[in-house]
Parts: sequence; structure tokens; C-alpha cells
Amino acid sequence: MTKEKDHLAEELPRAVLDPARLAAVADSGLLDSPPEGTFDDLAQLALAITGAQKAFFTVADGRRSFWKSAIGMEPAAGRENDIRDSPCHLLIGTGKELIAPDAATDTRIKDLAAVDALGIGAWAGYPVFSPDGYVLGGFCVVDKDARPFTPEQSQALRTLARSVSSEIALRQALRQARARGEASEALARTLQDSLLPPRLPDAPGLDVAAVHVPADTTGAVGAEVVGDFYDLFRTRGNSWCAVMGDVCGKGIDAAKVTALARYTVRAEATQHARPATVLHRLHEALVDQHVSDRFLTVALIVFRPDTDGVTGHYATAGHPPALIRRANGTVEELTAEGMLLSPLLPAAREGHRQRAFRLHPGDALLLYTDGITDARDRDRGPLFGEDRLAAALAATRGLGAADTLEALWQEASEHAGGHAVDDTALMLLRVAPRT
Repeated sequence: MTKEKDHLAEELPRAVLDPARLAAVADSGLLDSPPEGTFDDLAQLALAITGAQKAFFTVADGRRSFWKSAIGMEPAAGRENDIRDSPCHLLIGTGKELIAPDAATDTRIKDLAAVDALGIGAWAGYPVFSPDGYVLGGFCVVDKDARPFTPEQSQALRTLARSVSSEIALRQALRQARARGEASEALARTLQDSLLPPRLPDAPGLDVAAVHVPADTTGAVGAEVVGDFYDLFRTRGNSWCAVMGDVCGKGIDAAKVTALARYTVRAEATQHARPATVLHRLHEALVDQHVSDRFLTVALIVFRPDTDGVTGHYATAGHPPALIRRANGTVEELTAEGMLLSPLLPAAREGHRQRAFRLHPGDALLLYTDGITDARDRDRGPLFGEDRLAAALAATRGLGAADTLEALWQEASEHAGGHAVDDTALMLLRVAPRT
């Protein structure tokens, strides 16, 4: 080891100079690459959420912290600083987020040269990971004044940092696929899975389940990523958000819109309690970032469980209406006016309405994509349709969430002779019945 490396090793956490981490940094292809809209858009969103003045996505090797994205910095300021001067090396050393509401008094960073050089009054940084789990660098915001970051802002920044990691993983997977010169079906399904939560969280008082069934691609060459997605997450306090969406078409463009929709909804739902507002903000993101011309339909609910059920609001953007199965087996359609979302259409603030709903013990709410209602056999017989779906849902009275979705899909599959003409996503939220 050279004297310079010996000196660096004494000053930096061991993880910074880990050869495996440095190899992951080199493999990412991000060092010394030009700014890109995808990462700059995420940094801009971080500023909009926090009100800070600067946002960075940095990639660090063993010598420097390279600013892949640097929003709020003058071009003349350069695009890197010494790794020893940057708080980024602390993220690499711990693999954990670091929030310093008052940089001047925080013993972890107050003596770093970047505090004065960048005018850091407050700093919030989150690690960005390679697909192998190594910390490549950090996603951070800088405020010129000392200030706290609210739990909602921290959660939103955490989500955006994960989105940066997901974008890197997606790019690496696609790059490897191109290098092999093949459209791998396994890769397509892996990418599809990365756009869906690995499991739904446990919401208090609720039995929840979701399924995604891919279309029948028998005879097709390879598989393509499609745009069906769903998510369920806590927003703030005891409030939760559930979303179901469907992007037009398949392939990488659909995946880009899906990824943008997921991280935007997660970020905006922590800031806005009205689902109609969240949809409006999503429409603005589609227009401003314009990652594709693909349009998108979305159904979104914001709800709060209580001791006797769930109170919530529902909004939709051109999506099939939600269905409520009451405890007695009756089924109600939950509708709200709202146009589909498209980067080619202006994001009208009054373009979406919302509707209040109440679920009592034993009631269940179903969100779905049109893959199930469009189910038909290979001879292009009648569609499964909304009436058959409602009847099938009514017949599941008393069943839990997972069993209900299994019964619905089996009914649609039998109608279609086992042929799935389109990908289908289903999510059910059931209030636990009284015992």
C-alpha cells in the first residue's frame, strides 16, 4: 500500500476502501458521467419536499465524492470534492442515514471542509446502494440554515434514495442483458417484481392481500415488463395509502412510468392528505419529467383505521371503479370522477374528485386492473366483465383477503379457459370481522 493510501486508510472508514465496494462503484458506470434528467428530477423533488436549497446524488470511490447530480450549485463550483471533506464517507462507513439539523455543532460533520465550502447549515443524507448491497454514495439535501427535518420529510427522502438505488439496479440489469444479446424472460419478470412491493405491510385491524398474474405469453419471444402496479404504505400518523395503477403498453417505457408513479405517490402521499391532490401532483410529475408518452390510470385511497373499521377517501384517474363487498355479501361500486393521467395533457388542478367511504367489520374493498374484467378465451368470446366480477366478489362473503383474491382469479381464469389476455393486479383490504 502506498503512503497516500496508508494516510487515507487512517482517516476514512474501512468500508470506503473495500475493494469489493470500489469494484461496485466502477461497475455502476456513474463516475465522471454527465448529469442526467432521471437523477436531477429526483433531486428537484427532494428540494420541493423539504424546502432546502441544494440536493446531491454523489458517487464516491476511495479518493473523491463525485456529484452525479448537484441541484442548486453553480456549474463553476465543479462536480466533486475530496472524499475526506464530504459527509458521504460517513454514509459509506455506517450504511445508515445521517441527519444533522445543525451542522455547525454536530460533532460528526462540523469539522469537515464541505460544511464551510458548501454553506451547510443542516444536512440530511441517505445511502445509495448497488444491487449487491454496497454503498455507492449518498442522496442528500443541504439547507443554508440550521433546521430540523420532519418525520414526513425524512420518510420522503428515504423513499427517493431507494428510488435512486432502484434506478441503478434497473440500469445494470438492462446493461447486462444487452451485453448478453438476449431478451431474458427471467430478467423481465425480475424487473416486473422490482416495481411491486415484495410483501404488503400489516395495517392495523386489516387483512390485506395482493396478487399480480402475468399475461399468457405462450409462443411469444421473451417477455416484456408491463405497467400494472400496486402499493400499500403508511403515510403519517395512523393514516395509510393504497394505490393501484396501470400504464398503457409494455416494455422499458412502461417501466419508467411505473417507477415514476410509485415513488411520486409515496413521496406526495406523505405531504398531502387528499388523494385527489396526490393524483394532481402525480400528473404534474408526468408532465414535468416526461419520461415517456405513455398514459396512466390510477385508483388511490387514503384511509385511517379505527376501533370499528376504516374511514377513507377515494380518488381515481380513469381507472376501473373500486368495489366494496359488505359483510352481508352485497357489493357496491365506489366511483369518483377523474381523467386519466398523460404527459401530453395539462395537469388541471380540478381534474380529479374524491369520494368518502366507510368500511365496517367484515367489509372489504377491492382495487384491480382491467386485466381481470377483460379476461376472455382464445376464441375472443365474451369478456369476464364488471358484472361477473361483482357477482364473484359477492360469492366470497366471509372469506379472508388472500382466499378472496384466489377465488376471483380462479373464476376469471375458468371463464377464459386458462388464457390470460393481459396482466392482472388485484389488491383487497378487509376489515377484520367482530369476534
